[in-house]
Amino acid sequence: MLRSLHLPLLRFALSPFHRCNPSRIPSSRAIASLSKSPAIAPSNAFFLASSSRSRSRSVSGAFRTCSGGSETNPDGNIAAAPSPSVGNPNIRFCQACGSPTKQVIPDGEEKVRSVCTGCGRIHYENPKMVVGCLVEHDNKVLLCRRKIEPSYGLWTLPAGYVEVGESAAGGAIRETLEEARAEVEILSPFAQLDIPRIGQSYIIFRARLKTPDFSPGPESLECALFAIDDIPFHSLAFSSVIVTLKMYIEDIKAGKLKFHYCTINKRPGASPSDLRTFDIDYHLHS
Repeated sequence: MLRSLHLPLLRFALSPFHRCNPSRIPSSRAIASLSKSPAIAPSNAFFLASSSRSRSRSVSGAFRTCSGGSETNPDGNIAAAPSPSVGNPNIRFCQACGSPTKQVIPDGEEKVRSVCTGCGRIHYENPKMVVGCLVEHDNKVLLCRRKIEPSYGLWTLPAGYVEVGESAAGGAIRETLEEARAEVEILSPFAQLDIPRIGQSYIIFRARLKTPDFSPGPESLECALFAIDDIPFHSLAFSSVIVTLKMYIEDIKAGKLKFHYCTINKRPGASPSDLRTFDIDYHLHS
């Protein structure tokens, strides 16, 4: 599993995301000029200077960034309000015996759990794993325009929930085949993105097309290859896609692809039309 990677051996470096203007994405010329500056690291080339305000829980301070959409919660609904399943248990009936549950802190634990009033079973709620592919072909990346809610009509990487019985890489390959009818070969893991507020953890793999054939699946309106300077940042579906593609473009501009990790903190009341829907506390890369 990706979580079992020994981070010290990968020599991770801290690269905070700085505040950016949500009304526009920097041009490639502006990015290039930033990356040439000795005072700004290449991994920060997409982000403008921020204030010195920081958070106590951040490794080196929390920096605001911008989003083009909103993720879904584990039940598939738009995360337009704080998800009740994250931090507040919402399992009302026991999955073993059907009795009502009560919200209590079990002996020896620190968090409130849903505990069955009949059989005493403790119900734990765990994050959902989402996997997808960043498909490369002829110096372009493959995007799908969504045919389903949330974020109908917006562009995304082919991705979805891991099914029971499949690996993360296998799930990413399946989702790409379903959404873009594209057969791909996994090249390497590219990013892990955690979104604690809505209980999701993303693993995005770099992949290549086995053949140049692709077409919209039942969940896509269309599929297309985009050069990195032509990626439609103004109409991307999810914060995870925004962050992944920005990190990828930074790596391409710097001439070195890395493995990335970051935490995306969704803000309370965020909606798909809100372009300022998340904060990033820190960014680690190999």
